[in-house]
Amino acid sequence: MLKRVLRGICTIIGMVLGYLLGLLVYRNGALPEVFHRVPLLHHNQWFVILIFVIIFGFIFFIIFPLVARIGKAISEAVEKGMAEVRLADIVLGIFGLIIGLLIAMLICVPVGRIPISWLASTITLIVYVLMAYLGVIIPIRRRDQILDSLQVMRENTSVKRMSRKKAANPLEERAKVLDTSVIIDGRIYDIIQSGFLEGPLVVPSFVLGELQLLADNGDDLKRVRGRRGLDIINKMQSEYGNLIKIIDKDYPELSGVDDKLLEMGKDEKMKIITNDYNLNKVAKVRGIQVLNINELANAVKPVVLPGETMQVHPVKNGKESGQAVAYLDDGTMIVIENGRRFIGQQIVVRVTSVLQTAAGRMIFGKAEHH
Repeated sequence: MLKRVLRGICTIIGMVLGYLLGLLVYRNGALPEVFHRVPLLHHNQWFVILIFVIIFGFIFFIIFPLVARIGKAISEAVEKGMAEVRLADIVLGIFGLIIGLLIAMLICVPVGRIPISWLASTITLIVYVLMAYLGVIIPIRRRDQILDSLQVMRENTSVKRMSRKKAANPLEERAKVLDTSVIIDGRIYDIIQSGFLEGPLVVPSFVLGELQLLADNGDDLKRVRGRRGLDIINKMQSEYGNLIKIIDKDYPELSGVDDKLLEMGKDEKMKIITNDYNLNKVAKVRGIQVLNINELANAVKPVVLPGETMQVHPVKNGKESGQAVAYLDDGTMIVIENGRRFIGQQIVVRVTSVLQTAAGRMIFGKAEHH
């Protein structure tokens, strides 16, 4: 059906062409000699035009299959060629063509003032063709270099944008805030030294103030704890100056340091590093992320399975009758059944069970011999 419609359109095009050609020939007096010998053709314009319409309509009707095959071959060649062309080449080619034509237009402004018209027209044509060709061919041949340059520019723009964002917000997304207890504990220094913590570690001014109050306290134990905390901060600053940041930020409406820490963690979207069990629980309830040093210590303790044996040194009585208590090097408590008589001795204990609690890990076992 489509083929018939196209053939009809082709025939109509031939008839229109015959009409125009017949009209042109008749008006210009260019009829062949044979037409002049026939009075009907020589003096009747519309009859001549009708003959041209019929002849060209018939010709286009006959040659349609050939035209269709040629058109199909051309479309397949164009489609095959376009399939091998990159989208980047098309975009760069169009952009280069526009630039080339704009440059040609600027060049041809003085050329148009040449008094010899044919020379000016010839130069203008050459310039436009040459600049259009160069505008298309140069970007395509330099495609890889242009795309690499654009990629570098985009990366540099992204880096600058991130730098401006960081400059606007000094508390970076990966920053973590230290509480008083974890500073006094001191293990945070060893964790930093191991390289397991990323991003800056923030010490708020109110935490620093609490350490100073402890260091000035009349109680010997509190004074030692406060001074130890200040020493840890000084040590971390001297060795990891860029990592430790003292932030002069406070919440005067809040009285407790823990409350201020929670508010800061919520406002600045920072994780709180602590070993305070209660602070850990409250933070989780309020949706604030917490890194608990005690949980980390428990996670990296050696795995002990029921049935294994170990050598321990009981040091004191347990809560239940006959029990004794020993400790591993990492502080894990071992409760030994019927081990009271072995206090002060080195004995072998077979593990019966392991209990994980919020305070840490507890191991239960039975004494085998000493």
